[in-house]
Amino acid sequence: MAEPTGRRERNKRERRRRLEDVALELFEREGFDKTTIEQIAGEAELAPRTFFSYFATKDDLVLADYSERLERILTELEQRPADERAWDALRASFAAVAADYESEHDRIRRRFMIMASNPSVFARSLHLQAGWEQALTERLAARLSALADDPTPRLLAATALAVMRASLQHWLTVPRAPALPALVQSGFDRLAGDLNTR
Repeated sequence: MAEPTGRRERNKRERRRRLEDVALELFEREGFDKTTIEQIAGEAELAPRTFFSYFATKDDLVLADYSERLERILTELEQRPADERAWDALRASFAAVAADYESEHDRIRRRFMIMASNPSVFARSLHLQAGWEQALTERLAARLSALADDPTPRLLAATALAVMRASLQHWLTVPRAPALPALVQSGFDRLAGDLNTR
């Protein structure tokens, strides 16, 4: 008898989460470079081939939440009022995602420390962030009905991501930093100026 779709999806999420949890523990204990995919799969009580059903590389495992975060930002942006200024819509969208981060401080801090100390993971994160910028640029271009030669959508996207990145690093590294949503909104407010004319 076929496994119900809901249960199958739940099991997939649980296996993915188990791989992430085990890997973070191993990376912190053994070191990122010394930890093998076989070790991760074994500790998670899964076959190594199962690992590759979820992640292409160890780097992608550290950055597993990137695609979900991007999708969340784009969804939030899509739901903002059509007549709202683009910068204000971005501010609200990133603040909503920052609230998600707030509830996972320890897990995100662990990912950040692994990423910051491993060049291959850091390089992969930059590559993924470039994809975020492109996706946001395209969404903003559609929202603004911008012409192909108008740099505004890319400028908005790049600046919004810079605010998020700087806020996140401050939140993770500075003791008793303000809540991440407040940091993000403050960053957007400081940079509003001319960017908020459209």
